[in-house]
Amino acid sequence: MKLFVSGYGKMGKMVEKIILSRNIEYAGWSESVRETDPALAKECVCIDFTTPDAFRSNYRFLAEHFKAVVVGTTGWSDIKDEVISYFEECGTPMIWATNFSIGVNVFFAVADAVSKMLGQTGGYSPYMVEMHHCHKLDAPSGTAKTLAGIVRDNMGVRPDVQSVRCGEIPGIHTVGFEGVNDRITMTHEAFSREGFAAGAVDAALKTASLVGVHEFKELIFKA
Repeated sequence: MKLFVSGYGKMGKMVEKIILSRNIEYAGWSESVRETDPALAKECVCIDFTTPDAFRSNYRFLAEHFKAVVVGTTGWSDIKDEVISYFEECGTPMIWATNFSIGVNVFFAVADAVSKMLGQTGGYSPYMVEMHHCHKLDAPSGTAKTLAGIVRDNMGVRPDVQSVRCGEIPGIHTVGFEGVNDRITMTHEAFSREGFAAGAVDAALKTASLVGVHEFKELIFKA
C-alpha cells in the first residue's frame, strides 16, 4: 500500500513521521492536492489533514482520483451528507473521524454508556469544555461536536460547550454531568498530536479491504 498526505502542517508532518517510522511506502505530500498527478493518485491512499475550506474545495478531486481517502480534517459537518454521497457515487472507500486517537474513541464509547444511563435515570444536566492550541481554526472542535451529539442522543438535551484556544494545547476534552447531590466528570487529555496521526495511518491501512464510507469509531474495535 502506498500512502500520500494532503496538507503539510503540523498534523501532516506528524503523519509523515509515523509513515516513515513504520516503513510504509510513501508517495509524498502536497499542499495543493488538486495538482497531484492522477496516475499517482490512483495508486495511493490519501490522508487529508488540511483546513475546512481546503477540504470543501478538494473533496471531489479526492473522491474521483485516489484509491481511498482518510479524512482527519474537521469543520465540514454541514456538508457531511453531500461528501459521503459523492464518495459512494465514485466508489471510493473513505474513513472519516473527528478524532483518530484510539483513546478518544474509547472516550466516545464511555461517554455514550454514561450518558445513556443518566438519560434513563434523569436528574443530571450535561456540559462540556474543550481546550486546544491557539492555531485551531474551528470551535467547538470536531471531537466536542461528536461528544455533544452522543450526549444529545442519549439525554435529549444538547450540552453547553465552552471552547478555549490558548498556547499549544494538543487537546483536552471534559464532559460533565451536574446533579443536585453530585457531579460526574470525565476528561481525555492528549499529550501530543502523535496519537491522532498514528490512528489516521492505522485507518489508511484498513482501507485495503474496505468498501464504502465509514466513521473510524465504527471500525476501530473490529479485527
